[in-house]
Amino acid sequence: MAASGDPLLTVEDLWVRFPGRTRVVEAVRGISFAVGREKLGIVGESGSGKSVTGRSILRLIQPPGQVTARRLMFDGIDLARIDEAAMRDIRGRRISMVLQDPKFSLNPVMTVGRQIAEAYLIHHKAEPAEARRRALDMLAAVRIRNPERVFDLYPHEVSGGMGQRIMMAMMLIPDPDLMIADEPTSALDVTVQMQVLAILDDLVSKRGMGLIFISHDLNLVASFCDRVLIMYAGRIVEVCQAARLREARHPYTVGLLRSLPRIDEPVDELQVLQRDPAWLDAPAP
Repeated sequence: MAASGDPLLTVEDLWVRFPGRTRVVEAVRGISFAVGREKLGIVGESGSGKSVTGRSILRLIQPPGQVTARRLMFDGIDLARIDEAAMRDIRGRRISMVLQDPKFSLNPVMTVGRQIAEAYLIHHKAEPAEARRRALDMLAAVRIRNPERVFDLYPHEVSGGMGQRIMMAMMLIPDPDLMIADEPTSALDVTVQMQVLAILDDLVSKRGMGLIFISHDLNLVASFCDRVLIMYAGRIVEVCQAARLREARHPYTVGLLRSLPRIDEPVDELQVLQRDPAWLDAPAP
């Protein structure tokens, strides 16, 4: 177990490539970063490499995709070097991932309670009765009213917001050290979105977990996370404290911020981001 203050995850020189008929697409290009017991945001436009970065940490990139890294250290274990059996022991139990639009990642022919209990049984030697109790406790932890009733529902019988919470319960029940949340609130209205974020914030602080929060919403990340990585074309172009995101200096980050409407600073016309080819190969921060 990583000591308090030490990074849970250290990524050095991560590359993700997808060979095509005419060329190799480099989705992630030599990025390096570390995550402690904190809320780390990764933001950028669609196609910037955010989700691919999260999936590559858990080795979820399927062939012909190719993932290489100088180091991919998690609590003293190099994830890039261990075999698949060892990776399966880490995936889910110690590092979990909530996928984008997670309700549709649930099995439609199994009750949600059975799916959460199964996630516990996979990683713990326990009786079904204990798994059921743990699942009910976790449904209560993600602030679902009447867990007994929801336990026996099927995914199509729950709302989008409840589906997000159920998926979070499933990912949290093994008690992971690190959670990767890939746009977990993108399909929710603002009220439900804030409720889900409050749950994540509460669980991260109480459990001492690390959280990688992938999003395209700069305002959301600035208010929720501790630090932010800004990605462009598969590279990290800037790193800053979330609370000081509006003081960012890279032209790409500045352009993204200026393209957002603000109530306190209304403008007649929002700016359009002007890209510079030099950003593609500029030195990493």
